[in-house]
Amino acid sequence: MAGKSALICGSMAWDTIMVFKDRFSNHILPDKIHRLNVSFLVPGLRREFGGCAGNIAYNLKLLGDTGYPMATVGRDFGPYREWMARTGVPAEHIKVFESEHTAQAFITTDLDDNQITAFHPGAMQQSHANKVSDAKDVAIGIVAPDGRDGMIQHAEQFAAARIPFIFDPGQGLPMFGGDDIKRFVEQATWVAVNDYEWELVQQKTGWTAKDIVQRVKALVVTRTGCGDAYRAGLLHGLLHGLDWQATGRIASLLGAIKIESLGTQNHQFTQAEFQARLKQSFGPG
Repeated sequence: MAGKSALICGSMAWDTIMVFKDRFSNHILPDKIHRLNVSFLVPGLRREFGGCAGNIAYNLKLLGDTGYPMATVGRDFGPYREWMARTGVPAEHIKVFESEHTAQAFITTDLDDNQITAFHPGAMQQSHANKVSDAKDVAIGIVAPDGRDGMIQHAEQFAAARIPFIFDPGQGLPMFGGDDIKRFVEQATWVAVNDYEWELVQQKTGWTAKDIVQRVKALVVTRTGCGDAYRAGLLHGLLHGLDWQATGRIASLLGAIKIESLGTQNHQFTQAEFQARLKQSFGPG
């Protein structure tokens, strides 16, 4: 698959992250929970580029590959598009809906790392307006969290076009029942979930790991965060025909590098720096 590109079907989003310098538990009274009315002063605030498609494509670019995000965005996407241009992430398959906002998450974190999150899907709900067939010379795909109809249709389109793809339901998993998930797995080439999502998949489908791997080439279950960076590592390994040990090491290191920086697209490295850290972490070879 070397020399060809990945098509990354998923969300593009703004992440607004706020820090409350106290504990929610000090201000939420248990006997008043039925009439909750609280306000948190958040002197710390960051607005970050996010969304699964954007994050995966950014990390894949750092590894020297091309990943085309396929997503729907709103009228406020301009600064994000400029960022993509600066970082070399292509925007050919980003569709703008002027009547909508780009999907965005508002996350407030307290001193105990508890979080209160509000998510506005905005244009993400129109993700089915994009078609896999709009992209050319695609070697591999991924169906990452996105609008429900978009995820269903993009999986069907990858399968119909015989393009191998990763099914990565992520935070979109609650939108689907057991039969939906079974259909995704039957269409997919690989499945990637974290350990919590894996428990949900088993509960919803009644399938075991053996049931899944009889239907796909690999089931990948991660036990740490930085999932989008890790998925980029998986795509890199699959694009270049690497074995699973090498692919897993690259994906794990990419996740570790990402977690050293705040935000999902603020880390950088050269190929030489990455190779040096890979050798330092796992030894030569």
